[in-house]
Amino acid sequence: MKLYTRHGDTGQTTLVGGKRVMKDDIRIAVCGDLDELNAHIGMLLSFGVPERELNVLIRVQQQLFHIGGELSNPDFAMPSHLTAVDIAQLEQCVDTLQKETPEPETFVLPGGCTAAAESHVCRTVARRAERSIVAMSHEYRVEPLILQFINRLSDYFFVLALNLNFITSIDEKKLYITCK
Repeated sequence: MKLYTRHGDTGQTTLVGGKRVMKDDIRIAVCGDLDELNAHIGMLLSFGVPERELNVLIRVQQQLFHIGGELSNPDFAMPSHLTAVDIAQLEQCVDTLQKETPEPETFVLPGGCTAAAESHVCRTVARRAERSIVAMSHEYRVEPLILQFINRLSDYFFVLALNLNFITSIDEKKLYITCK
């Protein structure tokens, strides 16, 4: 089987179920943002994270894949893979990392160790995906748990970045605002 099909050469692609849409359709944009986030998580994993977070991130990658499938289904006939338990588990991960990490006293600029810097990239891509999903929700039904999950996910990446810098003894890049 060849990797290329030539079906997309005219600017169209196929949704789950076979419906053809233009590649700039909001559903395709959302799936692209989720795919990019998943790729950045893969890069984050390659930089090394504590084993507990490795397991969380692999689970998140799987969840993002399922979310993309749900959102690319024009009839939304697929059962949702997300539950309130998934949100609660992500919140628990955020709470655990916060307890283990000193709270920043100023605004934090992205950076630090390589893994923390990539976690900040994941945070910003998650925020973009969230904005795309909100835009999609103006035209199509979006399961509310998806928005909750993506919102918590960006919080997770922020506190993970702080934690990764803390455990590697790298100081945060801080923003000091002076008022004149």
